[in-house]
Amino acid sequence: MEFKTPYLAIFGALMTVFWVVDFWHIFKGAQLRSPLKVKSAKIDLERLTYFAAGLLAWCLLSFALSTPRRPLKVLPSNIEVNDIFFVVDVSRSMLADDLAPNRLEVAKEKLRKFAALRPTDRMGVIMFSEQVFTLLPLTVDPKLIDKILGEIQIGPLGSGTNIGDALGLAVARAQESSTKNKVIILLTDGVSNMGNLTPLQAAKMAKEFNIKVYTIGLGGARDAKIPMGRGIFGQRFQNIPGGSIDMKTLEEISKMTGGKTYRAETENSLEEILEEIQELEKTEIKSVSD
Repeated sequence: MEFKTPYLAIFGALMTVFWVVDFWHIFKGAQLRSPLKVKSAKIDLERLTYFAAGLLAWCLLSFALSTPRRPLKVLPSNIEVNDIFFVVDVSRSMLADDLAPNRLEVAKEKLRKFAALRPTDRMGVIMFSEQVFTLLPLTVDPKLIDKILGEIQIGPLGSGTNIGDALGLAVARAQESSTKNKVIILLTDGVSNMGNLTPLQAAKMAKEFNIKVYTIGLGGARDAKIPMGRGIFGQRFQNIPGGSIDMKTLEEISKMTGGKTYRAETENSLEEILEEIQELEKTEIKSVSD
């Protein structure tokens, strides 16, 4: 346990002392009163309860003012921490059933496994469809990372595929960090068809800030179907429009930034791809200082 602002705890302690003095009227002058009813000389149990509750509240406030925090992990002094952003496509096509139960659920499961194997790295999550959204800024909290990755859903971000702006947002977030090694893992099953930035413009930005981008084209079976709600005769499905991935653009993004491009058509292939990225970006710990 460590305290970021211990001096504020002193202020809280002083306020606690002032409150105790006021509560018990310690420095209040003697007064002559003629009460209607003479109270017992015993300490009023109700007043004592109020005092105990108030004292506890002031003590907790003083503790909170000191900004207590517990380090999530102890790192060796010479370890190089990586910044990794997951940029995940959440367009409706990610509900396609060519991966069971669908592309998005498989992606979430494999990304959670990947993150669990990198407890010393900071990670963030950006999801995109027509619009882009930072679901999780960079953090070192493994439990929070796992929770957020598990909560990625097809949501109110429109119906298009905005790879350029999503990649650009990840670059902007990553460049704010002073960490030397920065990586973006872009996972999509579609073709960029909107946005202020083209995917290659965003890739150029990543290159300028020395951010490596790994791109993964997920699924892509032309006979894949997505659920369209229930009808009179049960669940209705629709073939994915186009049923293809712009692998050429994904390859150009990775080549420009020093990353690699992959095609994941099965659950196992996605796991193998993430394992390879895991090895390529493995954090090396030389020694632990005493």
